[in-house]
Amino acid sequence: MILGPVSYLDCMVFCLFLTPQLLIHVGFFETIYVVLQCLPFLLFELPHSFIHERFFVEPNKQPLFVQQASPFEDFVVRCVRYAFANIPPKVGRVFFSKSVALPFLRFRMLRHGYVKSPVHWNEYRDKRFKGVWIIQEPMQKPDVCVLYAHGGGFSMGSSYFYLEFLITWLSLLRSAGYRNPAIFALEYTLVPDGCFPTQLQEAIAGYEHVLLMVGDPEKICVSGDSAGATIVLSLLLHLANLNRHLAKMSKVGTWHLAKPGMAILISPWVTLVSDKHRNTASDYLDAGNLHLYARQYSGKHIAAEDPLLSPGNCRDVEWWHKATPSKGIYLTYGTEEALALEIERLTKFWEECGVNFSSRAESGGIHAWPVACLFLSNSSEDREKGLRAIVEKIRRTI
Repeated sequence: MILGPVSYLDCMVFCLFLTPQLLIHVGFFETIYVVLQCLPFLLFELPHSFIHERFFVEPNKQPLFVQQASPFEDFVVRCVRYAFANIPPKVGRVFFSKSVALPFLRFRMLRHGYVKSPVHWNEYRDKRFKGVWIIQEPMQKPDVCVLYAHGGGFSMGSSYFYLEFLITWLSLLRSAGYRNPAIFALEYTLVPDGCFPTQLQEAIAGYEHVLLMVGDPEKICVSGDSAGATIVLSLLLHLANLNRHLAKMSKVGTWHLAKPGMAILISPWVTLVSDKHRNTASDYLDAGNLHLYARQYSGKHIAAEDPLLSPGNCRDVEWWHKATPSKGIYLTYGTEEALALEIERLTKFWEECGVNFSSRAESGGIHAWPVACLFLSNSSEDREKGLRAIVEKIRRTI
């Protein structure tokens, strides 16, 4: 099931689903306050900057993303940039919540002629973790499985907001020749409800569950975007199982889980706090807010440089070799995103150390573009470009 582009009608319906949830979870007066704060941007700053940059600035002087973006893509990214820098996380959290995202997905399905999803999904939870299984044939064992951790700065996001993206991914895996592909989307605890190492413990338990369901670790791909990719890297470092870190994870009972077949990282937030994070004219991330979210995720964890917390700080060559999946790591990111320089620093280190990885830098691309473009781009080719590259990599590897 691959739905069409998001339309202006979809945007209006999304707002209809969003409004009552904001009133319920944020409150009437705070919702009104946030809306009033946004009005100067929406009424004056947004239209002025949009019109000026797109129509009165020479193309070669426009930000790289603006040069190649459609008006709709550009407009939405400007809104997201403002929201990321100015709207409180507890408000943003509602935007990505199940109570908004799931009815919106069902509306989009109905608009495209699907009364019922042709792909099965169901929630799974036990006392250690929870998530959403997405699978073609639930009564059969998967022949490939992706364990996915969503982004959102550790404080926002949900598996249900990513559900359309993941179902599209599953559909492309089917088209690539897999008989019964599956995806397990980890629903980890958001900040401030929990901080590190809660999310890592949940990822370890979720991986153990996936391994039990699939059987063969070589058929498993661990993946995530942004903060979710941070958790995936922490998981890989944990699975390397160095004795000096075992005591820190004493609540987790399984120490010798086999490594997955491969890992796919989309715009990974490799180092939580770095002077290489920088705001760009194209990207929607704000470096200052990133570091605020990082401190919230760290909580009272004393060792801020601990690689299990911030994987980009790991400069132990042996540890990275032990952590790398048997068939390597594939990393994709945009050259214009706030995290690009730190990503490139890590990949340069991996290259020097002989770590088995490959990477793709999208020229002019912004943060987590393979996810965002599925909703924002118009043509099927543009919407599925990033995902198709990922699926091709999986097909060649697993």
